[in-house]
Amino acid sequence: MAVGLVLGVIFPDIASVFDRLKIDTVSLPIAIGLLAMMYPVLAKVRYGRMRNEVTDGRAIGVTLVFNWFVGPLVMFTLAWLFLRNQPELRTGLVIVGIAPCIAMVLIWNDLAFGNRELAAMLVAINAIIQIVMFSAFGWFYRSVLPGWLGFDTASIDVSPWAIARSVLIFLGIPLLAGYLSRKIGERRKGTEWYEEQFLPRIGPVALYGLLFTIVCLFAMQGNQITDNPLDVIRVALPLLFYFAIMWSVSFVTAYRMKFAYDHAVSIAFTSAGNNFELAIAVCIAVFGITSGQALAGTIGPLIEVPMLVALVYVALWAKPRFSRVVDEVD
Repeated sequence: MAVGLVLGVIFPDIASVFDRLKIDTVSLPIAIGLLAMMYPVLAKVRYGRMRNEVTDGRAIGVTLVFNWFVGPLVMFTLAWLFLRNQPELRTGLVIVGIAPCIAMVLIWNDLAFGNRELAAMLVAINAIIQIVMFSAFGWFYRSVLPGWLGFDTASIDVSPWAIARSVLIFLGIPLLAGYLSRKIGERRKGTEWYEEQFLPRIGPVALYGLLFTIVCLFAMQGNQITDNPLDVIRVALPLLFYFAIMWSVSFVTAYRMKFAYDHAVSIAFTSAGNNFELAIAVCIAVFGITSGQALAGTIGPLIEVPMLVALVYVALWAKPRFSRVVDEVD
């Protein structure tokens, strides 16, 4: 994050350079970073086991409730509480709230030893819902709900194809690559070679991709962040509350429902994470790269990265309690 901010300050035209390095509305540097980040994680998924996760409807149901009902309402509430007189920043946060995570959650889930198969399933389901419902949720939380409450209303016009294209590139390509890698690798070399030799070799690429993506995001908004420190603080506060509320409530809910630790971790991080890549892309496409909405979206990972890394340690600290619960149930 620091490297990205410094680059953005030293090279103030880097945002316009990045803006030219794109196909339609898809930023090539961001796409490269996300593909590198997600491919190794999705290559680790044992796709043959995903059928078992589908049968566990409770985990999927709980996560979808948090992702598509609790999360947007919490973000909407926090945005209006903290940013009532900052309409651009408030809009950026509302857009972030209606874009559940489909990318970085795989990294946090892996670091906390969550269930890869369940996380991949939840990510895929979220991606499909985003393609179909993102525009409808944007209309509801920007036009309908504020009107019911007597607040200012506005509209957001984003085509379903723009959302689908973003999801297909950022999730579809690495998902297909990960699936084909496992199928072809195990068929030609065997499972032992794939698990013990191939995966360790490509594993570090996920971290490099994550770091590269973060550098690019903050380089693109370096001037915006350093020139508007008060705006950063204004957006940071509701985001801190959002991540703390969403992660802890979903994690405790999973604990109370007697989920195994690895399932609880996947539920919690999927519930707390957001698809900032999509939110930023939408804000830039609709409002412009230097808009307050784009700034609010960019501040998202500034808070998400350290916050969810910290929550990885919280999850690992809580792991023994889940082990005891599972033993008692068994």
